[in-house]
Amino acid sequence: MLDIKKLYEEDYIGKEVELSGWIRNHRKQKDFGFIDFYDGTCFKSIQVVYDTKLDNYEDVTKYHIGTSIKVVGKVIESPAKGQEFEVSATKIELLGDCPEDYPLQPKRHTREFFREIGYLRPRAALFQAVFRIRSLAAHAIHTYFQERGYVYVHTPLITANDGEGAGEMFNITTLDLNKLPLDKEGNIDYKRDFFGKKVGLTVTGQLEAETFAMAFKKVYTFGPTFRAENSNTKTHASEFWMIEPEIAFCDLEELMDIEEDMLKYIVSYVLDKAKTELEFLDKFVENGLIDKLTKLVNSKFTRIDHEEVIKILKEAKVKWEFAPEYGEDIAKEHEKYITEYFNGPVFIKNWPKDIKAFYMKANPDGKTVAAVDLEVPGAGELMGGSQREESYEKLINRMDELNMNKEELDWYINLRKFGTCVHSGFGMGFERLLIYLTGVDNIRDVIPYPRTPGNCDF
Repeated sequence: MLDIKKLYEEDYIGKEVELSGWIRNHRKQKDFGFIDFYDGTCFKSIQVVYDTKLDNYEDVTKYHIGTSIKVVGKVIESPAKGQEFEVSATKIELLGDCPEDYPLQPKRHTREFFREIGYLRPRAALFQAVFRIRSLAAHAIHTYFQERGYVYVHTPLITANDGEGAGEMFNITTLDLNKLPLDKEGNIDYKRDFFGKKVGLTVTGQLEAETFAMAFKKVYTFGPTFRAENSNTKTHASEFWMIEPEIAFCDLEELMDIEEDMLKYIVSYVLDKAKTELEFLDKFVENGLIDKLTKLVNSKFTRIDHEEVIKILKEAKVKWEFAPEYGEDIAKEHEKYITEYFNGPVFIKNWPKDIKAFYMKANPDGKTVAAVDLEVPGAGELMGGSQREESYEKLINRMDELNMNKEELDWYINLRKFGTCVHSGFGMGFERLLIYLTGVDNIRDVIPYPRTPGNCDF
């Protein structure tokens, strides 16, 4: 049995082949028919031509879209425009019938409709392109880090620590929710729960990855993370994948070198390996997509302090919806302006400490931390990272300022006692990257089965 992918990689003209796949479209004439045939091994389909010479010609003319079939025939040069070859069938065998009301008919469907039939949408051309690029991008990420000596760490999905300190964890319990055990103070007695304490689904693998970076120097995590954040924007989901490298003996400047190098590698890899998919997306989803990605690969990434960014925004002759302010975060409109101002990706570094996480390296000015966000044209923030605080005393003081429970994170704090060193890391949401790579602007359409507030189908 041959894959259609092979037909496009090698010369099969004049050879007999046997293929198995599905009917994407079917046009019947009086004495012959055309089947648009695909098997999922590549983005392209192939035209199968049949005529009355088939023993079961009348049956084949009744095959509906979505039906799975086996085709035996000869690969011949195609007289039709837009295709080099086609298969002249000598035998077509029904494998799995499909009713006439099959939802994926050859017409335009909305993405909302596709989400309703999530178990079928991988068959649609749009999602064939999106999810093949997802697969290629994932491979590129692993290849990048493995070829550079990083160790891949599987950090836990069930954890007792809220690494981001945002309190947006999904709780996990085996307690009877209809009859919760209470302690003397009337609070839920988690000592009687499965793990003997309150636990939840991880929001980040960073803290655990740092422990491995202190042993292997260069590590990365790549796996699912969870946020119980009741947000219904196009860029938020309750379950999503994160890439989180942690590197010992690495400061903020070196970290930005790695972020830029990694992103350019992934984008170049997809440009090289997914030409057909990107051409489709460029034509039907985001005009100029390939030019956008190519420009990023060839761009110089600007590096600028947060304070300087605010100054530029304040001096801009723009009527902002949200006024930029020193000491505060920036809005989407600011991200867009600053990437256009510098005509390319921008690293915004040295952020106000009061809006950043407890583990970030304190700068000498006492007001900022060695944090960095990468803003890219057309997508906004794509990565966030920092140099981690390596000083035991400074980390303790910062946690006290924030009234954090140090006992629960004593293992993390102790890294600063046992052979501490300068170290840094960053996180990149995989689906945010895919939105950028594909031009598909909703996170629900770049993840196989989206989990969002009020939605946990399939």
